[in-house]
Amino acid sequence: MFSCSKGSDTNPGLSIQSVSIIRNATESTMKFHLSLSRPATKAVTVDYTSTDGTAISGRDFTSVNGSLSIAENMTEATIDVIIKGDPLNVRQPNLQFNIILSNPKFCTLINDSATGTIITEDGTYLPTDNTGYMTPMTYPGYTLIWSDEFSGESLDLNVWNQETGNGSGGWGNNELEYYTNRPENTFVSNGNLIIEARREKIGGFNYSSGRMTTQNKKFFKFGRIDIRAKLPVGKGLWPALWMLGTDISTVGWPSCGEIDNMELIGMTPSTVYGTLHWSNAAGEHASKGDSYTLPSGDFSKEFHVFSIVWSKDNISWYVDDQKYLETSIADVGADNYPFNSDQFFIFNVAVGGNWPGPPDFSTDFPERMFVDYVRVFQQ
Repeated sequence: MFSCSKGSDTNPGLSIQSVSIIRNATESTMKFHLSLSRPATKAVTVDYTSTDGTAISGRDFTSVNGSLSIAENMTEATIDVIIKGDPLNVRQPNLQFNIILSNPKFCTLINDSATGTIITEDGTYLPTDNTGYMTPMTYPGYTLIWSDEFSGESLDLNVWNQETGNGSGGWGNNELEYYTNRPENTFVSNGNLIIEARREKIGGFNYSSGRMTTQNKKFFKFGRIDIRAKLPVGKGLWPALWMLGTDISTVGWPSCGEIDNMELIGMTPSTVYGTLHWSNAAGEHASKGDSYTLPSGDFSKEFHVFSIVWSKDNISWYVDDQKYLETSIADVGADNYPFNSDQFFIFNVAVGGNWPGPPDFSTDFPERMFVDYVRVFQQ
């Protein structure tokens, strides 16, 4: 017997294929396929061993090593690796390890390694630190008329719609994402709604994300609205918690009126914006808003509560009960004021667009917005 080296042209070539598998709640088997370029005239052998990467042996998979044979006149074999189960189905970056081949006999190694990828990026469980500002379930003079605490196992489709696509011209903003209704982009876990933006090619775009509304299902006029959320930051990101008038399908935007409870532009991660949009007497877009900047840190570090107190002819904005903006009918004009009528919610994470501009490779996708609750109180 003799051991051939890479580059030999007198023996069949041996290759090993990289492989991926979705992690299950219980153990599963990952099969690495080895193949010869032609049947061998005598039995071929090769040694193999696994090496850790981001996947760790004992925790994520069972390590393997040994010697493999492919019999005379055969061309294929497999190396089986046990993948550990995860009953929680934790969402995390995909995990990888390698199989290394060595000591080939009666063959030429076309490639001497392969990567095993354990797909965990689509897991359904994603905990996050719950520290941050909280608001109460009751206020003097107010009654809680509706809330979503996101405490179930899935999004309540009796309340929420999941919009898909890129809208007209990136929803009018030249946004760069494709919105989906997949659990990869919008899901409920550990008491939070999570909207996840990913860098991936989908629908002709380079990013995916989630956009959800309560249009035709839940709409409100007046009250105190509290939304507790932790926000994604980074170049090109544009998370928003906002509202539109229910008559948008008949009068269009901005005549329907838009109330932006919160918008953040990822390159200024410590600042959020509250804004009104409407159509002025000339039929042109008009707006009024202001910003709130944290005294320290940024909005991705912990949860904050974004509130509006909305009454007839008047709206005020708060971050963690700190008031930073107030508007009234006098700012808009009585003949053009659309904010004494019903509005519905929109929650989304945009990627790119006229305001934030495009992301670059400094933006660490996936990026996520966590929403702990939305609560509507009325007098």
